[in-house]
Amino acid sequence: MPSPELYIGLMSGTSIDGIDAALVDLSCDNVKLIAFEYLPFSFEIQAELQRLSSPNALISLQDYGEMDVRLGHWFVRTVQTLLRKQKLSEADIVAIGSHGQTVYHSPLGEYPFSLQIGDPNYIAQQTGITTVADFRRRDLAAGGQGAPLVPAFHQAVFHCENETRCIVNIGGIANITVLPANANLPVLGFDTGTGNVLLNQWTLRHLNKSFDKNGAWANSGVVNIELVNCLKKESYFHAIPPKSTGVDYFSLAWLESKCDVQNYRPEDVQASLCYLTAITICEAIKQFAPETARILVCGGGVHNAYLMKLLNENAPCVVQSTGDFGLHPDHVEAIAFAWLAKQTLHQKTGNLQAVTGAEHSVILGGIYQR
Repeated sequence: MPSPELYIGLMSGTSIDGIDAALVDLSCDNVKLIAFEYLPFSFEIQAELQRLSSPNALISLQDYGEMDVRLGHWFVRTVQTLLRKQKLSEADIVAIGSHGQTVYHSPLGEYPFSLQIGDPNYIAQQTGITTVADFRRRDLAAGGQGAPLVPAFHQAVFHCENETRCIVNIGGIANITVLPANANLPVLGFDTGTGNVLLNQWTLRHLNKSFDKNGAWANSGVVNIELVNCLKKESYFHAIPPKSTGVDYFSLAWLESKCDVQNYRPEDVQASLCYLTAITICEAIKQFAPETARILVCGGGVHNAYLMKLLNENAPCVVQSTGDFGLHPDHVEAIAFAWLAKQTLHQKTGNLQAVTGAEHSVILGGIYQR
């Protein structure tokens, strides 16, 4: 029996709800979740991160720098809690893979960049564990979009030679990974557009809550197809992959620039935004992966019953949770960054050229030694 090879994956997603930490055994190329810890952000941290992520935010370098370190504190707290509960020490962990919190993602333009915060220097120093972070920018330097990066992991754990599968991750931004049954065909993956971000921001504005639990508020409204069609005119939805986006793009400012939402009941807007998420996912699959036989869903959106109902009604094939295939939908991305950390330490590439559009596959991230 081989000794466990323990890594910790840290993920703070575009939904800006909190930090996921996965303790994973990656010995002998296996992927086994040992334990999982979730630390929800305070309301104040959520509000500040949403402000920092706003495309029109007036922020100072001090605001940015202090939040970078503050998030480092939050990541350290999460790791320490996980280790304490599992009765482990820092010496038991090979490395931490920390995605960080994306505050701006701009893969197009003359100087493409993607910005994640949650200082890895502080994480490595305070935990005493080698930390791998800043995964996106090497792919950008190689001409890629810097995202999505999880498809390589999806391929490793969800590929099936008997059917083409589509992995749908619904975080703040929604993205898909298409895994052809034929392993010799390239994997396709891209951001389809808004996921939970507009739902959460609209809920915060009208209910003063960070999210619409179970989609109950959306379910009390009525989908307005006129509003949805107005929003679907957005050029991003019609762009050809590779493509990626962020919460700095799909924001309330974007929503209000497209349509006069004050003309609609707030609950109808919420229902319509749920439908927008579901229909843009389904249309992307129909257009770019018509051979898909099964859709596996992960991410926070899986807990929105109304959103999942709309997804099931409009999907071209059967829809299931990744939990049916061994990985809880809340755990997939954190596990993926533990896996990507191992790839980096072993000098293996972590991006997929066909997904991000990079000139070639590259070793991702920077290593911050313990």
